[in-house]
Amino acid sequence: MEPGKMALQMISFQRTLFESTFSAMCTVQDQTEQMTNTFLKQMNWMPEETRKSINDSVEMYKKAREDFKKSVDQGFEKFEEIFQAKV
Repeated sequence: MEPGKMALQMISFQRTLFESTFSAMCTVQDQTEQMTNTFLKQMNWMPEETRKSINDSVEMYKKAREDFKKSVDQGFEKFEEIFQAKV
């Protein structure tokens, strides 16, 4: 097998592995967010400022998660471009 094709297969495998792991991580984070929201709804005594702070944190990690995914996808694309030229 040609080294370029083998490298592309390895990159494809790594991308699939990342996608699966990232999806599982997102599921856990989303479930945690739902659970937190359920708790917050039941805590009438909690100040609105604290709720806003928690919601801001949730939005921040969602944006960071999207930015991370975008960066990794761009990295995979660059690797594929490099090895596609070798095939």
